[in-house]
Amino acid sequence: MKNRVYGVAAIKSVMSNWNADFTGRPKSISRGDIFGSDKAFKYPIKRMWENDGEKVIYIKSYKIDDKAKGEEKDKLQPRDLAERYMYVFPGAMLEKGTSSKEVLKNLFSAIDVMSFGATFAEKDQNISITGAVQVGQGFNKYDGTIVESQDILSPFRNSSDKKEDASATSLGTKVVADEAHYFYPFSVNPFNYNEYIGIVDSFEGYTREAYQKFKRASLVAATAFNTNSKSGCENEFAIFVECREGADLYLPPLDRYVRFNKGTERDEIDITGLDFLKGFGDSIEKIEVYYNPLTVSVKTGLKDSQTDYNELNIFSGLEIS
Repeated sequence: MKNRVYGVAAIKSVMSNWNADFTGRPKSISRGDIFGSDKAFKYPIKRMWENDGEKVIYIKSYKIDDKAKGEEKDKLQPRDLAERYMYVFPGAMLEKGTSSKEVLKNLFSAIDVMSFGATFAEKDQNISITGAVQVGQGFNKYDGTIVESQDILSPFRNSSDKKEDASATSLGTKVVADEAHYFYPFSVNPFNYNEYIGIVDSFEGYTREAYQKFKRASLVAATAFNTNSKSGCENEFAIFVECREGADLYLPPLDRYVRFNKGTERDEIDITGLDFLKGFGDSIEKIEVYYNPLTVSVKTGLKDSQTDYNELNIFSGLEIS
């Protein structure tokens, strides 16, 4: 792949908690604005890739170590990075004399490293790979968000509680946002990997296939990832601005030019702030906008540009007429 891509992906959250802080509340900055971290965006994508049979290194997995001593013996615990690497690549060597070329070749064969890069400091290896895909923080653009707290009754008593009511079942709390809309900026720069071409055997850089896998997952992974806290979260919108090969065009994070307006029947995503892209027709190959036409309408002036512009259903991928 030899062209850059810029875009925005939006996640809708209804009576759910897309990204909680350590107190259990939706993550926010000091002035109270709710946002989702890039890690929250990447996690469902990695989980989807793993479910599809792809090699994924940087994701939590567990082991039971029957060879450990003391309290750790036969206990469920997360794998460390070296253990995860050896789990994904059975038979791979990770010792003092292991060649960095071998480690790099294995790392780049994992789809999450090919997309997001990696920091790998294990067994005398000190490898840092700046990912071709960079994802920013996703700020909630809906002003009417209310954080709700729900009491939950456990079916079990807390036998370790020394209070007088320890014989009763315990209470818990679930915190959700009634409605939030997170908009994540992202960019794809395949040239980040040029320095590894010629160093890693048979490595040709970031591929079109890897981009298509990222693109597909960024459109459906949140919808597919259905856990207790994420039930109610779904992919809502995405825009991909693909530059022409060799184009000398560098764009800032595009989320700042996108607005969300709450509607009665359908919500509106206003991307008229991106109309300035019409002035770069010679540098832009195509613009694709994905959304759910049943719940969202898109306001734009890009349809009038000479650039190849298409609106598509975020679930089916079919063109919206």
